[in-house]
Amino acid sequence: MFQLKNANLGYKQTSVLRNISLKINSGERVALVGESGAGKSTLLLALQAQMKNEAALIPQDLGLVNNLSVFHNIYIGRLNSYSSVYNLLNLAWPQRREVGKIRPLVDRLGLEENLFKPTGELSGGQQQRTAICRAIFQGGDAIIGDEPVSAVDQHMANIIMETLVEKFMTVILAMHDVDLAIKFSTRIIGIKDSAICFDQSTINLTRKDLDFLYKN
Repeated sequence: MFQLKNANLGYKQTSVLRNISLKINSGERVALVGESGAGKSTLLLALQAQMKNEAALIPQDLGLVNNLSVFHNIYIGRLNSYSSVYNLLNLAWPQRREVGKIRPLVDRLGLEENLFKPTGELSGGQQQRTAICRAIFQGGDAIIGDEPVSAVDQHMANIIMETLVEKFMTVILAMHDVDLAIKFSTRIIGIKDSAICFDQSTINLTRKDLDFLYKN
């Protein structure tokens, strides 16, 4: 599904990651771990580019329209599935059928009381959950997420991770929480010193095995 071979990845001709070779198969649940600035987001962008927007995405900057409601921000996930006329109709008068599809998502992620509230009025954690609901509503076989549980508490983080692995066949996430990464992934990829320096199954893997990624 995803493959890189001897790739140099970065921004504006500056390599953040060098000589990267990586293959991710359909059905894998992969967590990218490492210190902030190690290059997890850079690798995610390269993988996303291979999918040509076919994978659902949870970007780190969330990409929400703050003056639109939670409902409308989630509905945006399927704009391409409907006609322009139907999309405009939902912008003015949210249709019962679409509300019925979206409500179970917001209920599960604790946003039920904010469904028609502008996202700009929400907390950071609520905004993050809105972006997650949008990606789930978009659907598909794969999801790519950049630190999708960074702004929520541990209880909600577990709910979100359970939901993502339930809804998507292939899951690729950059994560700061190593324990959650081990719990919900089948494979851990560790990044350090501009390279992939760890790539193993989570079977029998412990947090201690990854400590070296966070030491100078």
